[in-house]
Amino acid sequence: MQNIKIIRTLAVVILSGVLGCFSAMADSVSATEKAKIQTAVESTVPANMGIGKVRVKTVSVDKASSTISVNLGGDYADVPFTRMSVDALKAQIAASSAEYSGYNVNLMIDSIDINKYFPEYTAVSKRTHDLRFISPLDPSYNYSLGLNGYNIVIWQSHGWYFESSLNRWQWQRARMYQTVEDLYTQSYVMPYLMPMLENAGAYVFSPRERDTNINEVIVDNDGGNAQLGYKERNNGGKWKTGDSVGFAYKRAQYEGYQNPFREVTFRYAKTTNNLHKYSTAQWNANIPEDGMYAVYISYKTIPGSVSDAVYTINSANGQKMFTVNQQMGGGTWLYLGHYYFKKGLNNAAVELSNYSTSEGYVTADAVKIGGGMGNIARKVEGSSNDERFDDATTDTGNKSIKYDWMVSNHPRYTEGARYFMQWAGIPDTIYSPFRGVNDYKDDYQDRGSWVNYLAGGSVVLPQAQGLHIPIDLSMAFHSDAGTTKNDDVIGSLGIYYSNHFGNYNNGTPRILSRDFTNIVLTNITNDVRRQFKPDWKRRGMWDQRYFEARQPEVPAMLLELLSHENFADMKYGLDPNFRFTVSRAIYKGMVQFLSKRDGHNYKIEPLPINSFAITPLTGTTFNLTWKATKDTLCDKADATRFAVLERIGDGGFKQIALTSSSSYTVNISDNLVHSYQIIAMNDGGRSFPSESLALGVAKDSKGTVMVVNDFTRVSAPDWFDSGEMAGFYSEKDHGVPYIKDISYIGQQYEFRRKLKWTDDDAAGFGASRSNYETKVIAGNTFDYPYIHGAAIMNAGYSFVSSSVQSVCDGSVRLGNYKMVDLIVGKQKEVPVGNGKDMPARYKAFPTSLRDAISAYCKQGGDIFVSGAFVASDIWDRDSVNAEEKAFAQNVLGYKWRVCQAAVNGEAYCVPTVFQQLMSDKTISFNTELNKDMYCVESPDAILPFNKKVASTTLRYKENNLPAAMAMATNYKTYVMGFPFETIKDGAVRDDLMKQVLDFFKSTDNLNK
Repeated sequence: MQNIKIIRTLAVVILSGVLGCFSAMADSVSATEKAKIQTAVESTVPANMGIGKVRVKTVSVDKASSTISVNLGGDYADVPFTRMSVDALKAQIAASSAEYSGYNVNLMIDSIDINKYFPEYTAVSKRTHDLRFISPLDPSYNYSLGLNGYNIVIWQSHGWYFESSLNRWQWQRARMYQTVEDLYTQSYVMPYLMPMLENAGAYVFSPRERDTNINEVIVDNDGGNAQLGYKERNNGGKWKTGDSVGFAYKRAQYEGYQNPFREVTFRYAKTTNNLHKYSTAQWNANIPEDGMYAVYISYKTIPGSVSDAVYTINSANGQKMFTVNQQMGGGTWLYLGHYYFKKGLNNAAVELSNYSTSEGYVTADAVKIGGGMGNIARKVEGSSNDERFDDATTDTGNKSIKYDWMVSNHPRYTEGARYFMQWAGIPDTIYSPFRGVNDYKDDYQDRGSWVNYLAGGSVVLPQAQGLHIPIDLSMAFHSDAGTTKNDDVIGSLGIYYSNHFGNYNNGTPRILSRDFTNIVLTNITNDVRRQFKPDWKRRGMWDQRYFEARQPEVPAMLLELLSHENFADMKYGLDPNFRFTVSRAIYKGMVQFLSKRDGHNYKIEPLPINSFAITPLTGTTFNLTWKATKDTLCDKADATRFAVLERIGDGGFKQIALTSSSSYTVNISDNLVHSYQIIAMNDGGRSFPSESLALGVAKDSKGTVMVVNDFTRVSAPDWFDSGEMAGFYSEKDHGVPYIKDISYIGQQYEFRRKLKWTDDDAAGFGASRSNYETKVIAGNTFDYPYIHGAAIMNAGYSFVSSSVQSVCDGSVRLGNYKMVDLIVGKQKEVPVGNGKDMPARYKAFPTSLRDAISAYCKQGGDIFVSGAFVASDIWDRDSVNAEEKAFAQNVLGYKWRVCQAAVNGEAYCVPTVFQQLMSDKTISFNTELNKDMYCVESPDAILPFNKKVASTTLRYKENNLPAAMAMATNYKTYVMGFPFETIKDGAVRDDLMKQVLDFFKSTDNLNK
């Protein structure tokens, strides 16, 4: 290593001498001419680049060769220049003086020819194989212009780890703004980025646990702590025990370097090509509770392993089959997706056959279902010499102190990569380079080495030991530290490592990673500027020796998206819409880079559809309609076909049809709730599922109710800023996660801006609680028509449902239904980021919806409205809109009393002339954060506007404030200040829905 440093030093000295000789032979330019060139250079730096001023270091002229040489400062490497922009800059420089007209211009950055920054996409860097690792057998998952066959590695930063100098487990960053970086970056990678890549056909590797479910089921032939659900059927090749070690779950916790994949046995069978006579291995799993579970398989790669082992997942989502190339990837957990399993015994939850198109062997080892709790135990084993902490309590030199093994007591998904790698059988030389002394360094240094272990032995890294998987890309997703004095955003930074314009192991130029970084950053900044903040900062591209950027032997980048310490950044960073947009930008960047590298066209998977609706055609036939969503940020994302998914009762969604049309007809022959989702598709991939709509045909139906889902909001928490005090005001509104939040740790408690960070345990301004950091928080599941519809069915009524967009755009006419149930949930108008640059979103009653409801009620339609902000979204504002106020009072019949009306979440019925609305049951609704239903922290208290025709029907139990009202004129309304779907008891929901619908059907009218 020392010799390399000497050689590099000599090279710099020689180069400096050559440049010095060149400068002596060349003429320097005047200060005026240099200033002109400086201006020209600055004009090529895009706006809102957070890199400071780019300097022209030297300018020299060689008249003999008619050449101008301009040496720029190193910061110019951060600029996203192109060949076109460089040519334009050269032309500007040549035109800066009539004397230099026609001169050639050489541009350098820190004395390096700028042309070296332009990678050559040659056969060396191009993907030269068509090896498939894990591929779905369903042809609808084949995307000819997507990422089929690509293997991408991505990880979110840090994680819960054992700090030996303090003898405790802790986060690697401070708890700030209701999250911590160790969890925060997961809120992009796990719910958005990884699924987007998989929806495009890629296989995605993660060094951290991907399942947030704390339940974990292990099924294995060797028993131990695993379930004894492994079964074999011999019908065309006998299963036998392998002659080397495999997985066994022998311990409740794993200490030191104990490796569960180096314990006991695995099974194998010779293959057959007879489709009618083959053997199977089955993993029958006893699932502890209904829910979504990640499924992982494992096997052993042996001589003769085949490339097309067929696995089948049998879940409530139906059957899904994969081919797995067992010639690579043996001896670790391999993810096959998330699936919905019902509680109890699931026979053949996973099945492997010995059918293959080639002669050889298939092997079988353990299956893992669910995420589980951390089971890697750590203890103080030596001095880490870590000076980051001033309260170190360990004394490794004192033999009298006995340190015990400690597990994390956290869900495995919260832990750092080092611990999941051990549970996944990765060699300890990979996950613990510091040999148990410093888990902090182990954790950030093991990820890049793990990439190389995956790729070892493949065409990417042929000389190395490893799992033979040809990895295409690597990415580390981080957020950064730092604050701004003027409360502006920090912005986004990309880091790569060129190793002085060297090559990767297989000859690929490392400078490709700069292009990869540039493409991703360009997508992020362009999309964020268009949808959130027009002056979002692009901080540049650093060519630095960061371990996660330099260690992988594949094109790699490290992203520092924003500063988790900066309040201005986190106003955007806690918004699920921002997370989706950033994740999609990264996914687009990866697709664009790989298509450029490998020389093929591409498509981007579509956005989810809109204006979804279900309308009746006959008594048992229904029409599903929708509209494709135009992606305003990408012209390669148009949908060309659609998948229709159905769920019957409380089962799982199954794909039932593919269509190129924007409609689909279903026939119903039972009295169950049928729910539907639509997935938009093209040759680049498939979108996220649409919202869920539902229908149901009641036996001896009393009528049909149209359920309209107006609850489309996903957003950051409320925030305030009074100057000296600022922060997120979750007590008033926690915000609304998309589906679920896996990054929330607790409320912010330190709002004083002047308080500085002194330690991760004393984070200063933004410091937050930790009481939720091991919990998943429910958000908007977009599945509430199911809950409302089930109650409607139990009341004896049929129902259909629609999105609010389909009502607002006229696709659905409310007048076709006598009764409407409007789901408002936690819909309310919220700002985008700082509230200054973009229009607010999610108004509870936008103009088009008010118009549709007003017209509906005018013609005698009855409507049930429930939501937490039905009144406060109109009245509790700086300026009350007169039309919105008139709509609430004169059409729906209520007015605002107060927001944040209750904490305990209990309401009771009060006497009213409307006899159908009487009950002695207490109504309990959810006001606490939990994993099953979103939290109603600020229900509204509402009053009847005209007591001659309206009456209070419910009051909050803790303070007797009015919680709901009913009105009867020539039409009827029932409005609640809390969402119906958050009522905890299903029987109580049924009872209330029956009261409301029977009230609508009755002839009660206060005007009588």
